[in-house]
Amino acid sequence: MDTRPALDHVRWIGGGTGAGKSTVVALLARHHDVRVYDGDRGEAAYIDRATPERQPRLHALARMNPAEKWLARPVEEFYAEMPSLHGETFPLVVEDLLTLPAHRPVLVDDFRTLPRHVAPLLPRPEYAVFLLPTPDFRREALTRRYADPGRARANWGDADPAEMLRRRLARDELWDAEVRRQAREESLSVIDVDGHTSPEALAARLAAAFALT
Repeated sequence: MDTRPALDHVRWIGGGTGAGKSTVVALLARHHDVRVYDGDRGEAAYIDRATPERQPRLHALARMNPAEKWLARPVEEFYAEMPSLHGETFPLVVEDLLTLPAHRPVLVDDFRTLPRHVAPLLPRPEYAVFLLPTPDFRREALTRRYADPGRARANWGDADPAEMLRRRLARDELWDAEVRRQAREESLSVIDVDGHTSPEALAARLAAAFALT
């Protein structure tokens, strides 16, 4: 089934964690008549729908505790086995999008989306943008995010938060490099986020690219 025509109304915001994607998406949703698809919220449903045949890595990962996920192997190995890197989550995103009404634009906020997966679905290359934070910007953002002990424990269990953050930053650096490489190959846009451009200015730039204005 060719899903591209059915997804012409979809705009994609991918990239690295800590880049402010959700903030920008919230601004776009506030000022434009769009629906938001939140990949983070969808993740629980992906896990419920994952099968050993279709999503072997996601199926296995869902059954690990935080220590098994993050501490039992080198960061490079953990990164190499990310389900999204192997295209396991993207079909689930597409399945969800096909159930949504198409009478207004849908903004996909999902770091799992990779350029090589989304490129064949785009009616225009401008309809996908990847936000990549600089290392310092991400470090500050994630340090603030996980300063809350409850949030850190929910993500990482009883493991040392400092070590888990170090591993998270190392993994995300590898992910960003892959996103950048694929975006270059697919001629899709990457925006580097360093904090010098306000979220409002970035949202305005994306609204123009996405033909929301």
